[in-house]
Amino acid sequence: MPEAAGPPDPGLPGLGLSDPGQAEVTVLPTGARIWTQRSASAHSFVIGLWMRVGSRDEAPGQYGSTHFLEHLLFKGTKIRSAEEIAVAFDAVGGEFNAATAKESTCYYARVLGTHSDLAIDLLTDMLTSSVIDRLDFEVERGVILEELAMNQDDPEDVAHEAFASAVYAGHPLARPIGGRPEDIQAVTRDSVWDHYQRHYRPQNLVVTASGSLEHDRVVELVSEALERGGWGLDAAGSHEPAALRPVRPQAALPVKGEMVGLGRPTEQVQVLVGCEGLIATDPRRHALAVLGAILGGGMSSRLFQEIRAKRGLAYSAYCFISGHSDAGSFGLYAGCGPASAAEVTTLMESEWERLAREGLRPGELERAKGQIAGGTLLSLEDPYSPMNRLGQAATLMGELPPVREVIARIEAVTGDQVRDLAAELGARPRSRVVVGPA
Repeated sequence: MPEAAGPPDPGLPGLGLSDPGQAEVTVLPTGARIWTQRSASAHSFVIGLWMRVGSRDEAPGQYGSTHFLEHLLFKGTKIRSAEEIAVAFDAVGGEFNAATAKESTCYYARVLGTHSDLAIDLLTDMLTSSVIDRLDFEVERGVILEELAMNQDDPEDVAHEAFASAVYAGHPLARPIGGRPEDIQAVTRDSVWDHYQRHYRPQNLVVTASGSLEHDRVVELVSEALERGGWGLDAAGSHEPAALRPVRPQAALPVKGEMVGLGRPTEQVQVLVGCEGLIATDPRRHALAVLGAILGGGMSSRLFQEIRAKRGLAYSAYCFISGHSDAGSFGLYAGCGPASAAEVTTLMESEWERLAREGLRPGELERAKGQIAGGTLLSLEDPYSPMNRLGQAATLMGELPPVREVIARIEAVTGDQVRDLAAELGARPRSRVVVGPA
């Protein structure tokens, strides 16, 4: 039975904005879960089919398979060709795509609310009944190799991949999501098919939908579509939904400080400095968000002011944070000229250390909280944001607090908490990545 939705929140104090209503949740007998959040003012229907499998779940010999599947599921099913899938979405002005991450894969679409049945039918057919033809497999192998080559031409992307490899060294999260070219060259169709059969099961499925919808109707349409695709009760195996990944002790991550230098004939040098961060569910994640905003979250941040506004050493400088079920990372980035790389690196680290040593400056805490609260609320106007928020809640966080509560948690962060967290992270083994001619 679905959980009680409750009425929408009457408003957020001082902002004149309504808080989205509580999500409705239904667990099907097969273990598949459906989370929805209705918007009375929306004309569009956004749906995501989340499989709780990511690049970290690949076995040796299958590296790159999760991202490979993301491509292959668009290539046709038992009853539809790839062109027929594309034509069906185009005919109603719809959008559809997919995204692979370290811990999940999402197939998503956006259509008018009147075409929700079409979107559910097409995506579910792709998910449950893809053929993964051998000829299509070889064609898509070439496409993925070109995608990886394109990413290698982006030095910022190369730098972030190198940073993840350094921070998560010895952990499955260190592997690139798309695999390495040698992985894609070596993997076989049978290995990818085995990965598909092993992980693409109803108990690993979370369906999230937002916008113009009725929860019971979505449940009905999804149930019927899964049954047509052979993911009914008889084929489900275990009927329990997959549990959230177990959280292991943070200290178990085998992180060592590392310096990575990758020579590239580029005009700029990409500089990244950081360390192991917090897991996604750590109660200090709100203090971490405030810390990130103060150091590198906007034009008033310390990195922007010290590196760009005052010295003109870089165009882009920011803080980045990543959280997973059992590990996380925290880092600072800047792109600068080769002659400025050493100075920029020193400035990034010194601002981090100064905050940890001296605490916050007047006005920083309030500005950071306002930036995060405003950004959270503005993001709700993006039609995909509520669906993604549901997906993160269902596959990773285990909860979907009302926006009012999220903002309250941000408002409760103190300057001492931010300073202490900056000091704790600053004392961890630090990794540095430099990509470019320096």
